[in-house]
Amino acid sequence: MAALANRAAASVSGPAQATHPKKVVIVGDSLVYGYGDTEGGGWVERLRRQWMDPSQPGPIIYNLGVRGDGVQRVAGRLEREFKLRGELRRQVPDLLVLSVGLNDSARLGKANGRPMTDEVTFTQELHTLLDQAKGLCPVFFVGMVPVNEAAMPYANILHFSNADQVRYNQMTRLACEGRHIPYLDLFQRWRSQGDDWCQARLSTDGLHPNVLGYRTLMADVMAWEPLMDALG
Repeated sequence: MAALANRAAASVSGPAQATHPKKVVIVGDSLVYGYGDTEGGGWVERLRRQWMDPSQPGPIIYNLGVRGDGVQRVAGRLEREFKLRGELRRQVPDLLVLSVGLNDSARLGKANGRPMTDEVTFTQELHTLLDQAKGLCPVFFVGMVPVNEAAMPYANILHFSNADQVRYNQMTRLACEGRHIPYLDLFQRWRSQGDDWCQARLSTDGLHPNVLGYRTLMADVMAWEPLMDALG
């Protein structure tokens, strides 16, 4: 209804005012979707709830997380979904947050099996995604969290490891740095706290954060100055 009212006002009053709430699209995998957070619905939902009071409007947050998505699939749906969420006629969102890559690092069938996406292909697809995103609006990237290797394989077939995460996380961080895209390195931040600290924040599947994990992730995002300054 709010979006409908905005469109009606725009048709009567002319172009939208410069003070319209910022539209923020957050695209990625299950970490964006919030899988595992039975309390708050994930860090994106927790963030969205900060600005749900019509008397104190803030950014409009759109959660476009899809469980199981990798870089290629996010790239395939990014532009179409992005352009549908400007709300006002001829408007597009103001900010884009990406969070994807963990699923690409999985190995199939066994711990030394072939990767879901090999490193050369991952780098190529990641560069395509980042370049595509930068052509739409300012971009931010939230990295992956460490997995609990002892809980593998996930779904009895996918093997995730911290060793593989190190490489895929580094490829993502370097690709973002080369394009001046702010990168929140959750993997290094969490790993620096130790294995016990990390495992206490993961669900029993060893892959997705639990309630405490999403509380921690939310605090990390809220303390991330580049994004908070942009949300302004």
